[in-house]
Amino acid sequence: MIFHQLGRLPKTEKGGMTRSRVARSRRAKRTLVEKESSHGILVYANAEPVGWCQYGPKEDLPRIDAGTMYKKLALDDHGQRLWRITCFWVERKHRNAGVATTALRAAIESIRKRGGGLVEAYPAKVKGFPADWMGTWPMFRKEGFEIVAPYGKFNVLVRLAM
Repeated sequence: MIFHQLGRLPKTEKGGMTRSRVARSRRAKRTLVEKESSHGILVYANAEPVGWCQYGPKEDLPRIDAGTMYKKLALDDHGQRLWRITCFWVERKHRNAGVATTALRAAIESIRKRGGGLVEAYPAKVKGFPADWMGTWPMFRKEGFEIVAPYGKFNVLVRLAM
């Protein structure tokens, strides 16, 4: 498997996007990649995209800060730059084949190359939904992340200092 960094994916509106919005989104993604302001990893198998992982600095993923659960935690970044790994997607026929782990490792390496800091994620404690979108705690544990706090009914908030 190989990976490729891609531009951060724009937020979608409820009910999907219109064709014109899709076209604008593609142009926006291309611009981000050309500016080397990418915040995602694409994973390929035999030249076919099979998965992706979204990550980025706190400033690019601010919606998390507004969440009630997150606010209650009152976490400190200890003066380090805070990065977030927020979402995974893996093509159904490629699940349980290490695609998400490949994307996670590539995201960590990309963050390291950008100066590192504190990396935060919100994986599920069990397989199935929401693990399909957030990754699983064992996957993050193997990469050195530690649990900071419970995060809702099915997830944990984890961090890795680098």
